[in-house]
Amino acid sequence: MKQEMAAALGFKLLHVGVAAPALGPTTEMLTTLFGYRVVSGPFVDPIQKVTVNFLARSGEDVAEIELIAPLGADSPIQSMLSKGGGGAYHLCFETSNMESALAHAKDNRCVLVSGPVPAVAFGGRRIAWIYTPSRQLFELVEAKAAGVSE
Repeated sequence: MKQEMAAALGFKLLHVGVAAPALGPTTEMLTTLFGYRVVSGPFVDPIQKVTVNFLARSGEDVAEIELIAPLGADSPIQSMLSKGGGGAYHLCFETSNMESALAHAKDNRCVLVSGPVPAVAFGGRRIAWIYTPSRQLFELVEAKAAGVSE
C-alpha cells in the first residue's frame, strides 16, 4: 500500500544538493574534475537565505547537482558548513501533489522542517523540507504544470 501511494505521488529524483562556502570555487572544481557545467542560475533565494546554481554534464543526466551557498551567517546551511566545510546536503524529489506528499511523509514519521514556500530557483513552484526518522534531509518540489516552462 505504501509503495503504491509513493508511485501515485509521481516522485522523481530531481537533484542532489551540495553545500559549499561559495559557488565559484566548487563550480570550477566540478567542471575541471568531472566535466559539469552550470545549466541554470545562480539564483538568490532570500526565503531560503541561500544562493544556488544547478550543474549537469549533459541532458542525459538522471539528476542535476544543486550547489548551495549561504547568503549570510543566518543561512540554514551555515551550521553544516562550519562543521566540515560542505558536501552532500540533501536529495530533492519532485512530486505531482505537494499536499499529499507531505501527508504521506507525515504518515511515515517524517517531520516537516519548513514550507511549502515558493522558490526562486523553481520559478515560484513551492518547495518543502522534511526530516526522516533516520535523520536524513529531503527537499520536495512541486512538478511543473503541464505546458509550463521556467
